[in-house]
Amino acid sequence: MTRIIHELAEIGGDYGVLFCDLWGCVHNGKAAYPAAIAALQRWRLGGGKVALVTNAPRPRAMVEQQIDRLGVPRDAWDDIVTSGDAAQDAMLAGRVGSRVWHVGPDRDLSFFTDTDDPRAAALERVALEEAEGIVVTGPYDDLTETPEDYRERLAAARARNLPLLCANPDLVVDYGEQRLYCAGALAQLYEEMGGEALYFGKPHAPIYDLARRRLGVGPEVPALAIGDGIGTDIAGAVAQGIDSIFVTGGLAAEFMGGDVESPDPALLERWLEGQGIHPTFAIGRLR
Repeated sequence: MTRIIHELAEIGGDYGVLFCDLWGCVHNGKAAYPAAIAALQRWRLGGGKVALVTNAPRPRAMVEQQIDRLGVPRDAWDDIVTSGDAAQDAMLAGRVGSRVWHVGPDRDLSFFTDTDDPRAAALERVALEEAEGIVVTGPYDDLTETPEDYRERLAAARARNLPLLCANPDLVVDYGEQRLYCAGALAQLYEEMGGEALYFGKPHAPIYDLARRRLGVGPEVPALAIGDGIGTDIAGAVAQGIDSIFVTGGLAAEFMGGDVESPDPALLERWLEGQGIHPTFAIGRLR
């Protein structure tokens, strides 16, 4: 049975490394959460290391700039590891060919340009009709579009058996009070149509391996993962044998009762049973 805790300090002494999700745990896309920031700062003061592990489809430097603007201070983390980092390496290795159709907004163009890897010279962004593969970083306009807006184009890609590289496995994210679709939702639709999708962020192993390398710690150091995505953050932790804290006040808040800070134990257990995934701990909001 998942144990409900009220603050990270209750269990922090049992772990040396923290893999913490960003969106929904540390910020909501518009502002940082002060209590979460304080919890991460206390963790580091106690000798623990913090990797902010996010399914953002952009390289680390772009995410660092974003959280700086949102008010996440540098003393709250040791490193940032993004789905974009792991997926970019796979793209440059030619996993979906050298001529790719990019689905995503202009703000994600750093996924192609923010690298000094010499393999980037062989890569070309082209129209769907000329592509050898697809790279999805998100909808072109995530404020208005849904996966259904892409069904016809994805069907044309599927007819040519184009592989799809998904730079962000998240299905949805909450931007303030608005729920937006992510790259994972488009990749999911492509798979439902019979297409091949490749993933490199949570819940898949490459991003966790990269986080440990960045922090300079091996698997012998006990790790704890925090996130509000049951199918990404928590499923990934379970698959990697990592203990986890499920932040119930994020994507699943509507199922946890009337107090976002304190999940109803019975509702939580019922919901987790339906998901078939059981985190080690649960908390309303990271603090």
